[in-house]
Amino acid sequence: MLTSMKTAPLFYLAGFIWLWIVAYRTAQTAANQANTTSADVVVGAARFAEYLPALQGKRVAATVNHTATIGKTHLVDTLLAQKVNIVKIFAPEHGFRGTADAGEKVDNEKDKKTGLPIISLYGKRTKPLSEDLVDVDVVIFDIQDVGARFYTYINTMHLLMEACAEQNKDLIILDRPNPNGWYVDGPILDMQYKSFVGMQPIPIVHGLTVGELAQMINGEGWLSNKITCRLKVVTCANYDHTKRYSLPVRPSPNLPNDRAIALYPSLCLLEGTIVSVGRGTDAPFQMIGFPDNPDKTFSFTPRSVEGAKNPPHKDITCYGIDYRTTDVSNFGFCLQPLMEMYRLTPKKDNFFIPFFEKLAGTDKLRKQIQAGMSEEAIRATWAKELADYKKMRKKYLLYADFE
Repeated sequence: MLTSMKTAPLFYLAGFIWLWIVAYRTAQTAANQANTTSADVVVGAARFAEYLPALQGKRVAATVNHTATIGKTHLVDTLLAQKVNIVKIFAPEHGFRGTADAGEKVDNEKDKKTGLPIISLYGKRTKPLSEDLVDVDVVIFDIQDVGARFYTYINTMHLLMEACAEQNKDLIILDRPNPNGWYVDGPILDMQYKSFVGMQPIPIVHGLTVGELAQMINGEGWLSNKITCRLKVVTCANYDHTKRYSLPVRPSPNLPNDRAIALYPSLCLLEGTIVSVGRGTDAPFQMIGFPDNPDKTFSFTPRSVEGAKNPPHKDITCYGIDYRTTDVSNFGFCLQPLMEMYRLTPKKDNFFIPFFEKLAGTDKLRKQIQAGMSEEAIRATWAKELADYKKMRKKYLLYADFE
């Protein structure tokens, strides 16, 4: 008995160490599995053999921003080192360096590092002019998308395809994974509400990479006059639509992490209302609220910061919902945040602003919420169109699907 009493602490200690090792290995395995989907993916830009030969001896325009990286090196720097003759850069919303506010017009300029001229496609124009392409043989597009219809990079691509088709120029798209590419959801855009935050009749969460969407735009005749762009897509290696891809670079100033990117398709609709989505805080698209909310449980105050110089309700305390600890591993598109904020607002007639229809892609959603319909009932109204879209989508997939 005395012996067993002496050895018991050693027995429990050994058991504790064993359990700790098992727990550590389990956690490490989970971490490795979580990282596998991102670390093993080879983006199109890194697959040089697939596109460098097509650039040799050609005058190249690069449609890129800060997300066009191979490892930690920008694509433009990499191609210049490969003696590719890049003659200019086309820059989308947020600019070449990705620091401009959402909606902030960006001027033409020169890149300080390379001296290359930068032509803004989010300033005086959103589509290259014929004179912008006269000294160009081939255009490359490499910009990280997040898989939501109202994220403007895909509409920059749409108009770039149109310009290349009209001017008989080749376009090479260097594909990247879609972090929200594991599902499809939301209402289909009614083309009556076409704008630069929605140019194609696709759902809010379209479930395509930019390369797949480009093929759909061509294949469905969505360019003006049904012209076709001479297109090459350089696919990613080791990617498919079942994977959750963690972005190595924030795609825009107000999508700082995977959580914000997962919540973005649902919360962005609130930008068509009186509600703040956390712009001007350290967690944009991870909290929502407005000053007159009667529920005071959670509060935040938007401030002027880089990437959100004049956010909604600047310097005014907002009350609402904190999503910073929400599990977003399987967080799909939902209407609950929008419907809850509408329920809480004391001034329902002023809740929606005209921009809402452009984001939703329809006027039906606003009317349905105002009529008090449930989310289930609302979803039923877009179910057939969504099912038809899913069938069409299958034709343009470049990667194994999630279903």
